[in-house]
Amino acid sequence: MLQEFKKFIAKGNVMDMAVGIIIGAAFTAIVQSVVKDLINPFVGLFTGGIDFTNLFVVLDGSEYASLVEAQQAGAAVFAYGSFINAVINFLIIAFVVFLLVKGVNRVKETMAEEEKEVMPGPVGPTQEQLLIEIRDLMARGTTQV
Repeated sequence: MLQEFKKFIAKGNVMDMAVGIIIGAAFTAIVQSVVKDLINPFVGLFTGGIDFTNLFVVLDGSEYASLVEAQQAGAAVFAYGSFINAVINFLIIAFVVFLLVKGVNRVKETMAEEEKEVMPGPVGPTQEQLLIEIRDLMARGTTQV
């Protein structure tokens, strides 16, 4: 079993996956900061500063000033505001990731186009060279090409 584990770890796919997970964790922190520190303030301006996290219904009918207070009291709480907030954050994060991926793809396409320009196309005979060859074959009376 130890030998199989060594073989599994030694495969390139595992190392690629590990690097991807590490970079993904770092990227998550960046995206969360963009959403929290740069985008959410503008969302707050558009929604009038509404804090969705304090929208809740206590299922036993009791009254509490905040969601935290109700949860600390151990009340059964239907916290639909937290769900709304999570959905909004997801949509914002998904849009930011979309923009980032779109930007990376644009850079990749530009680099690929530059590589195509640098690499010469296949070298072959020019049209004139082919016509000269056909002429010479016809002059010799050869019908094979």
